[in-house]
Amino acid sequence: MQSALSLLGLAVVSTAVVWYGSDLLESSSERLSKYYGLPPAVHGAVVVAVGSSFPELASVVLSTVLHDSFGLGVGAIVGSAIFNVLVIPAVATLFSDRLEANREVVYKEAQFYMLSVAVLLLVFSFGVIYSPEPISDAGGLVTTVTRPMALLPILLYGLYIFIQYQDTVDYDPPTSDGDTAVGKQWALLAASLVIVVVSVEGLVHAARGFADLFGTPEYLWGLTVVAAGTSLPDTLVSVRAARDDRGVTSLSNVLGSNIFDLLVAVPVGVLIMGSVDFDYGAAVPMMGFLTVATIVLFTAMRTDLELTDGEATVLLTTYLLFVGWMVAETVGLTSFVPGV
Repeated sequence: MQSALSLLGLAVVSTAVVWYGSDLLESSSERLSKYYGLPPAVHGAVVVAVGSSFPELASVVLSTVLHDSFGLGVGAIVGSAIFNVLVIPAVATLFSDRLEANREVVYKEAQFYMLSVAVLLLVFSFGVIYSPEPISDAGGLVTTVTRPMALLPILLYGLYIFIQYQDTVDYDPPTSDGDTAVGKQWALLAASLVIVVVSVEGLVHAARGFADLFGTPEYLWGLTVVAAGTSLPDTLVSVRAARDDRGVTSLSNVLGSNIFDLLVAVPVGVLIMGSVDFDYGAAVPMMGFLTVATIVLFTAMRTDLELTDGEATVLLTTYLLFVGWMVAETVGLTSFVPGV
């Protein structure tokens, strides 16, 4: 069994490599989008979302296929979503004094994101209703999610893309400067995907090692170690946008990335395996906290359509409360998550 120090070192190194690979992925995909004349909304909803969310997607695929631990992948997605809505806007705000929003972000992106949370929880509930499993040895309620169930969130993501595309149906792309080395950019894109997959496997290995070392569920380490590591690219993109006075872009990246994670990344693991079993009792409290975190962000954005330093502090405090809760669950001080 590896030591805590070696596992921590692996997590730190893997996070740094995730950042490098994701940065390379985003830069090459952005150049290709401009070369092929993709509309801004399609670029943001598809290219940027997939680019910054590819580490989360990789965590689900690797956890499910290589380690037969779909729960770890789900934990990474939910934990990343919580990190994204609480930490990233707060950090971006503190780096730019205030973060501007607009009504489109508040009333379209944020509300569609809340719908995404509800739909994913509904899919998990369908698994309990239509494919019930006995209670696990740890005391949690097991749910089975099948391919037909997983198609529901993916279809909803298709609706999201359609809505984005309709906003730019009359888009007239600028003339390409012709200086883009297309072959080189595709090669960099492929190399970045390999780098991200390898580094995310390091994070998954570290999370599984921590779970074995401390005798705790892998799901909890997915919520923290893997989630924070895979969310770093989103953080850097949003901070850059905020420092360039592009607050709407910063917030849109956070919400668009989370929509992709919930509606695409999680179902992909199910589609690959055909059906998966995981602890529904452990997932629901986390989804509940994600809902609370989303409401906190939604409320902060709606006040004067901007985030201030004070509101950023509230967001960070809420995330620290979440981490404190996870620590309390791990050491047995609280027992709100069945089976932990």
